[in-house]
Amino acid sequence: MTEPASVVRKYFEALSAKDFATAAGMFADDVRWHQPGGNRFSGTHQGGAAVGELLAGMITVSAGSFELTLTGPLMANGTLVAAPIHFTAKREGAVMDQHGVDVLRVEDGRVAEAWLFSGDAAEEDAFWGAA
Repeated sequence: MTEPASVVRKYFEALSAKDFATAAGMFADDVRWHQPGGNRFSGTHQGGAAVGELLAGMITVSAGSFELTLTGPLMANGTLVAAPIHFTAKREGAVMDQHGVDVLRVEDGRVAEAWLFSGDAAEEDAFWGAA
């Protein structure tokens, strides 16, 4: 069995390398994604296709500038893995630069559920735009 932290590390390595196909391939078919805030991307997204559309939308809005990196060690507790992160993005007239925490649940070697926490929800909402 693949250790949850190893799965999450591979996922973040793919994101950092902007290898979105590999990252998307790491989601369970019925993945649940909990995006914080009150912006166009907020809410719970169900299924690999919906999460893929969410991430593609973020890449589009940020003109491909969205970047996410791990800022510390992964912390595992059973199937849950907490990841301290830093993320940035730019678009005309706006910049987002903040820390957060992603908590991912891993089942059968794939990301089954994700909860994201942003350091500054108001800044993130302003960057992504109204719901």
